[in-house]
Amino acid sequence: MSATPSPVAAAHVEALRGFNRFYTRRVGVLDPYLGGDLSLTEVRVLYELAHRDQPTASELGRDLGLDAGYLSRILRRFESRHWLERAPSPADARQSLLRLTAAGHQAFAPLQQKSREDAAALLAPLPAARRERAIAAMDTLQRALDDGAPAPARTIVLRDPRPGDLGWVVQQHGEIYAREYGYSTEFEALVAEVAAGYLRKFDPAWEKGWIAELDGERVGSVFVVRKSATVAQLRLLILAPQARGLGLGGRLVDECIAFARAKGYRKMVLWTNGQLAAARAIYAGRGFKLVDSEPLDAYGQRLVGETWELPLR
Repeated sequence: MSATPSPVAAAHVEALRGFNRFYTRRVGVLDPYLGGDLSLTEVRVLYELAHRDQPTASELGRDLGLDAGYLSRILRRFESRHWLERAPSPADARQSLLRLTAAGHQAFAPLQQKSREDAAALLAPLPAARRERAIAAMDTLQRALDDGAPAPARTIVLRDPRPGDLGWVVQQHGEIYAREYGYSTEFEALVAEVAAGYLRKFDPAWEKGWIAELDGERVGSVFVVRKSATVAQLRLLILAPQARGLGLGGRLVDECIAFARAKGYRKMVLWTNGQLAAARAIYAGRGFKLVDSEPLDAYGQRLVGETWELPLR
C-alpha cells in the first residue's frame, strides 16, 4: 500500500517559489534565451534533437511535457530554417523520425557552448568549498524530486567528426589499449599517424567518419578510408567502456558498410588482432571473413595480426 502524501506547508511552497524566481533571474530565463532568437522551450527541443537518435514527435512531446500542437509549430519552424528533416518510421507509418541536419547542428553548437560558458561564469566567483556545496545541494534536490521516477532514456547520436575529435580518438586508443591490453606508447603513435593522414588526405566524396555520443559525451568512433578505387578500409573503431553493451560498436560498423556500399566500393577490409574478441565478433556477425593472420611483435606485446574482408557486391 502506497503512503499517503503529507500536506505541504505554505512556508515550504513559498520557499520553492522564491528559489525559482531567484534562479530564473540569475540564469536569464526571462530574457532572450542564451542571447539568441529562440525561446527556452525551443532550445530544449533543439537540444533533444541534437542528442537523440531520430526520436519521434510524440516521444519528444511526452518527455518534455509539451502540447502536441505547440511542439508541431516549433518543429515546422525548424524545418523552415532547414534545421530538421523527417523520415518515415519503419515501426509505425503514422510516425516520422526526426533528425537534425548539418545546418541544425551548426545552429545548436554555439547555443550549447554559450550555455556551458554561462554555467561556468555562474560558478566561477564561488570559492572552491562553496562551489562544491552548491553542486552537492543541486544533486540532493534533483535526487529528492526524482525519487521513484523511471531512469531517463539514454540519448545516442552518431555525428560527423568536428575539430578536436581526432585528438580525442587518439587519446582514447592510447588510454584504453594501455589500460586493458598493456600496449606501449608505440601504439598511440601509430594511431596518431593514422589520424593525421586521415585529416590531411580526407576526400569527402569517398571517405567518412563517425563520432558516437552518449548523453552528449563522446564515447566512440569509426572511419572509412579509400584504399583503392574499389576497396574501402575500416579504421579507428573505438568504444569507451561506459558505452559498451548498448550495441553501439555494431551500429558504427553498420554505418561504415552502408556508406561503402552506397559509394560503389566492391570490398571492405580491416586489420585487427586476435585478442580483440568483442571487435572480432562484430566483424564476423556482419559477414567479414578472416583471410590472413600472422604472428606480430608490436606495442610491447606478442600478437596475432589479422586481415578481414567483406564483399560488398
